[in-house]
Amino acid sequence: DNQIRFVKSALWYHGYGRPELYRLPSDGSAGSRELLLAFSWLLHRLSLLEQLLARNRVKTGDETSVCTCEDDLPNSQTGTTEIAPEYGLEDRVDVRYLQWLNGRLRFQWRSLHAQQQEQCKLLHKIHLFTSGSHIDQTLGHFSVTETDLVRQPENYKQLLQLLEFETMQLEAFLEWKQLEPVYWQWMETVLDNMAEEGNMCESQVAHAEKSGLPKATSCCPWAVSLTGQIDRLSKDLMTLHDQLHKLVTDRKAVWCEKVKTREEELQEEGFSATARKIQESVELKLLNLTHLCAPKKKKLHGSCRLVFRSKHPARKIGFGRSVCKEPVSAVSATEVVRELQMREASLERELKQLQEECRQRLDKIAEGLDGVICISP
Repeated sequence: DNQIRFVKSALWYHGYGRPELYRLPSDGSAGSRELLLAFSWLLHRLSLLEQLLARNRVKTGDETSVCTCEDDLPNSQTGTTEIAPEYGLEDRVDVRYLQWLNGRLRFQWRSLHAQQQEQCKLLHKIHLFTSGSHIDQTLGHFSVTETDLVRQPENYKQLLQLLEFETMQLEAFLEWKQLEPVYWQWMETVLDNMAEEGNMCESQVAHAEKSGLPKATSCCPWAVSLTGQIDRLSKDLMTLHDQLHKLVTDRKAVWCEKVKTREEELQEEGFSATARKIQESVELKLLNLTHLCAPKKKKLHGSCRLVFRSKHPARKIGFGRSVCKEPVSAVSATEVVRELQMREASLERELKQLQEECRQRLDKIAEGLDGVICISP
């Protein structure tokens, strides 16, 4: 039961929207074809095999994970919540338990950060002490795996087995790429057979109507779900359009009132100090706007290999070879740090805005409480 629930949760998290899968019994007595469809969806949507190959690569010991992508979840659509599994969190959750989980997570993050700092220090020592020893001019130093082989040459057999296993996986992947069109043709026939069965099974259609799924002229279950999602999105877009129009009108009226009030206050207060603060705030927002409107660069995501670079641009090594040559598609740590700092500043501004909104909501709630005094921390 736990494995089946985990599979349903993972598919729902990644945005798999076929309701028939989530209606399967939890004892595993049925649903092999639904699992086949879900597996094929993962192959196409998440590049599952490529991710497995990247995870099972032989590690050199010098890798680090870098991600400068935005924290968005394109797969978490509102339509998927209607067919979400029923085994999620309970309606009532103790706040103290959530606080304990939050504290535990923060402690684990700090421990992980300390371990990564220690790993970087050790890796820097290895790169520094072996600098000028590698035959590859773009590296100039040994990796962790190569350093371990120098110290313990008897471990080469284990490394050779890992390399052979990775080679077998790559060969299997190449064979799969050759036969992949045949697999997708077979999946088309599976979908056609399910469409024919869906046309004959009237009980499933009645169950879908009772559950609130929209009607559609197509006999395919996936077409019914797709049509319903399109209708829902159209209604949501119209509703959002009306809400945005009303919100813009209200905001304009509120800002006009604020401007009039502020003009009266500026006549009484010092104009220069207030104008300077407003100018600084505007410059900060313009800087953020310039960053957002700049041409989008390719965001870093995935595993990268750390390569030591000396501060001296032309340091010679043995055999008259120089290690100052930069490898192709190299990214300096300074660029990554600058990108992460800008992301951090953006998140801090968003956090302050959310905190201010929460404070205002708490103030409004506190005003309606009689005999209660709220003291801000």
